[in-house]
Amino acid sequence: MSSDLHDIGRLRAVLTGPARPTARPGQRSAIDKTPCTGAVAAGPLGLAGDEQGDLRVHGGPDKAVHCYAWEHYADWRAALPHAAERLAHPGAFGENFSLEGVTEAQVCLGDQWQVGSARFEVSQGRQPCWKLNDRFGVPDMAQRVQEGGRAGWYLRVVRPGEVRAGDAVRLLRRPFPGWSVARLLALIAERNCDPAVLDEVLALPLPPSWRRLFGRRRDHGGAEDWRARLQGDPAGR
Repeated sequence: MSSDLHDIGRLRAVLTGPARPTARPGQRSAIDKTPCTGAVAAGPLGLAGDEQGDLRVHGGPDKAVHCYAWEHYADWRAALPHAAERLAHPGAFGENFSLEGVTEAQVCLGDQWQVGSARFEVSQGRQPCWKLNDRFGVPDMAQRVQEGGRAGWYLRVVRPGEVRAGDAVRLLRRPFPGWSVARLLALIAERNCDPAVLDEVLALPLPPSWRRLFGRRRDHGGAEDWRARLQGDPAGR
């Protein structure tokens, strides 16, 4: 277990937004977030003023704050020139924290951070959904995000407080240095069903959704069907 206290990054922006109807009938999304000025309160269910479109799969204590690495934006601008304007500023991926200096490869499950006066814990990586396809006008955008491992990750709020753009991200504790978010996302994307690997993963303090995912792979020897998540229901249900 590592507890070397040091700054690992910086908040480039803190973003929030309301849930609004989408072009798909019956669907709502809060992916369109805007930067906040000044201090923003962080509590057990997320940031003040932030909403989620579908509470069945978004939000809650284990997905209180979504993080995305600003370092990825340059690669996305090169890959998606039609979306250069959207990718000129943080918020394109619906993130709450736009982070400089840290990516999925430098973040581990269970990491505890101090940001402003709040304390956070890395709870899981993001599994992208079809809303990214619609947002970017790219039919396989969610799949690209997943396959490239540039999906972002979630934080739970361990101690409420306030955060603001420019705050340092200080690593307080790293209990599982061998389990980066990048490694876990790769296991999902590569459909890894190796029982020995899954036994290691299931020994980690996983959130319920990931415990079900990896547990089913371990029990059944096969990966889950991603079509509904990555493509959405074409009937709009």
